[in-house]
Amino acid sequence: MPTAAPTARPPIRSRVGPYLLVAPTVVGAAFLLLYPLARNLLISFQHFRMAELIRGGAPWVGIANYTEVLDDPEFWRVVRRTLAWTALNTVLITVLGTLTALLLIRLGRRMRLAVMSALVLTWATPVIAATTVFQWLFQSRFGVVNWVLDQLGLHGFRDYAWFAHEDATFAVLVALIVWQSVPFAALTLYGGLTTIPNELYESARLDGAGPWQTFRLVTFPVLRPLFALVTSLEVIWTFKCFAQIWVVSQGGPNSATTTLPVYAFQIAQSLHKYDLGSAVSTLTVLILLTALVATLRRMHRQEAEENP
Repeated sequence: MPTAAPTARPPIRSRVGPYLLVAPTVVGAAFLLLYPLARNLLISFQHFRMAELIRGGAPWVGIANYTEVLDDPEFWRVVRRTLAWTALNTVLITVLGTLTALLLIRLGRRMRLAVMSALVLTWATPVIAATTVFQWLFQSRFGVVNWVLDQLGLHGFRDYAWFAHEDATFAVLVALIVWQSVPFAALTLYGGLTTIPNELYESARLDGAGPWQTFRLVTFPVLRPLFALVTSLEVIWTFKCFAQIWVVSQGGPNSATTTLPVYAFQIAQSLHKYDLGSAVSTLTVLILLTALVATLRRMHRQEAEENP
């Protein structure tokens, strides 16, 4: 019985060609991402202030910058505020995004298209433009929000200065971040919902499951990896949020909205302590990585327990 002829290997050009095509993009991305990170890490181990920026020759100080930052009580207050900021925004974004996705799956074709178009336009709005609009909305004398609240009988909000009060400024920024982030979560989860077979929902209804039980026993288990992805991305998005906070309040009033990215910028650019700012930035990355790894490991462990 004749044996099959061995399959000829493709020429080297065919095998190497795809890698050569993507090589410029990979090299460029690696340079844009890795060089600033490496440079920031190097500065965090040096004494690097305005004088060193001008004349060069920054001396090596080891972990002195990290020791100074970690011994500062203000740093730990900012860490706690950043974690609270991230947790609050992530929970609100995930919950509202899930509810919006569940609404989309139940709407008719035309209404669904209208809502999805509005979500896409919201998501596509530039960050600074959206932040400026929110500043106008909450303006003390001519803002729409104060006018609406006053018309509803809440006269205490007439000429209310939102950005002069700590809790009010924090609430406005939370509303801004949630408004900008819900479209991504909603559209991503909606895409996942469309992949769930209707037979699973029909079986749940035949077994007498209500809406909450159907979500808990059918929707969430099927979309658990997608929920983990959305949650992780929203944690990164809210944790590193800087532009909105800086434009609206620059971390004020009374540091009520100062998160770690804002704190690092204040130290580096306002105080010209680039070494301490780099140390705070490095610690910020480490805290974020630690939180993400812990979250993903917990989700993976839960999934392994449910699907041995």
